Amino acid sequence: MKNIVLIGMMGAGKTTVGKKLSACLKDFSFIDMDSDIEKNQGVTISKIFQEHGESYFRDIETEFLKKYCAQENLVISTGGGIVERAVNIEIIKKNSVIFYLSAPAGELFERIKHTTHRPLLDNPNPYAKIKELLNRRVPYYKMADFEIETLDKEVSQITDEILEKYKSYEK
Repeated sequence: MKNIVLIGMMGAGKTTVGKKLSACLKDFSFIDMDSDIEKNQGVTISKIFQEHGESYFRDIETEFLKKYCAQENLVISTGGGIVERAVNIEIIKKNSVIFYLSAPAGELFERIKHTTHRPLLDNPNPYAKIKELLNRRVPYYKMADFEIETLDKEVSQITDEILEKYKSYEK
């Protein structure tokens, strides 16, 4: 079956929802791209950004995406910026159903304001940065097959909504 790919901003719930989805779909495996990249590179994404820059990281991200999207029966949680390269959307669309997990900037900020592993938020005004990134990325996120609003929803509600849409899409 086609992969389920979760896109959206940091704090949208891609990893949490992805784990729950793969648990519900017995023949699916869960992939957290950021985690896999860190394992493969032996350093954190923050360190990759510091030492090599964002462009280098995005190159690695695209290579991982190609590898995963060539497979089937995966639930893939992507990094928030994966959509900023048009080629990545093309790669995903070949063999996947894309779900954009959306939330307003204020909610995203509340969810992640105490985390320390987000290199793009390492600046004096992280809320403004979230708004800027969200505004820039939303047109790309909207290329998803489905948009799932996550505000005021439990993980199980989001998961059920995705499963329902995925099953109707696959028919």
